[in-house]
Amino acid sequence: MNWLLPEYIADALPVEAARIEGLRRVLLDHFRVRGYEFVMPPMLEYLDSLLTGAGQDLDLRTFKLVDQLSGRTMGVRADMTPQAARIDAHLLNHQGVTRLCYCDSVLHTLPASISASREPVQIGAELYGYAGIAADLDIIGLMASAFDRIKLPLSRVDLSHVGIFRALAAKAGMTPDVEARVLGLLQAKDVPGLIEACSAVASPWREALQCLPHLYGGSEVLARAAELLPALPEIVSALDGLRHIVEAAPTLPFSIDLSDLRGYNYHNGVVFAAYCPGYPAAIALGGRYDGAGKAFGRARPATGFSMDLRELARLVPAGKSAAAILAPSVLHDQALASKIFALREQGEIVVQMLPGETACEGPFCDRKLVLVGEHWIIEAIQED
Repeated sequence: MNWLLPEYIADALPVEAARIEGLRRVLLDHFRVRGYEFVMPPMLEYLDSLLTGAGQDLDLRTFKLVDQLSGRTMGVRADMTPQAARIDAHLLNHQGVTRLCYCDSVLHTLPASISASREPVQIGAELYGYAGIAADLDIIGLMASAFDRIKLPLSRVDLSHVGIFRALAAKAGMTPDVEARVLGLLQAKDVPGLIEACSAVASPWREALQCLPHLYGGSEVLARAAELLPALPEIVSALDGLRHIVEAAPTLPFSIDLSDLRGYNYHNGVVFAAYCPGYPAAIALGGRYDGAGKAFGRARPATGFSMDLRELARLVPAGKSAAAILAPSVLHDQALASKIFALREQGEIVVQMLPGETACEGPFCDRKLVLVGEHWIIEAIQED
């Protein structure tokens, strides 16, 4: 059965492929008119470049092979964000703010969920060179406006800040192993396990860590967090930043979850996850990852987001498919050829039959070209 594909790998057939490509064009144009320039990184890179700053999670998701030219280990990209950081830091070398966007396939060793593909089509945008909270707000606004553009409503946008847990872990003097264990318990909201894991942590850091899973809900959570958490400069700054984002975009459906620390080994500031009605997982993920370009010679402030275009195509309301015009297989008719050319220039889909072809099995044709006198005109195709 040599026609079978590997598990969690699938073809995109004409209808789905058209939806994916249509969304790609709409979203990239949406990014372009807001100043985000399109880049096309390669599918393969040396592994140390692909995994820069990305932590173990990306390492486990990356397919690896040996380059027969250099003998070095290469990887098939599992995420385009490190590639964009390399382009900003090493190739463009701008001194001010750089805005980049991208869209292409990535490859994962394992699917992110039981329904996910191992070959997502990742589309995203990144902003480099601005450390202030205004850049995080700009990226979140860009993401939200992209969903407006494709008419896919957001049910909520979860906000968190990894700096809060980092500050508490540092003050508590946690070893890397303990920190990783507590992080996993926080992400799972395993309160009994967290209480046990923090039993040896000194006060007040123990109580602060144990209250993080309970700090979720509406914007009122920020005031509660300010009361319950130690007034460390890093925590005060993080809560102020989150408060600024919520107040600056009152129309967005923000929620707060201070134990949502996904991408902890990569991100170092505000993180966010967007959700759509009826879809259980986050449809878009993003956040701040300052310093990702350090390995390429220039540490730059950075923030961005990405999403899977394949999943978006399944969720976006289906529009009316473009119908085609059927043209007969008349050869050496200059008038017909000119008419077909003019229609295609106007954006119409025109399928010209081949000699002996009796029906078009491709695009749906609702009209046809017929010769009336000396002129080719369009007529509706009447259903039997």
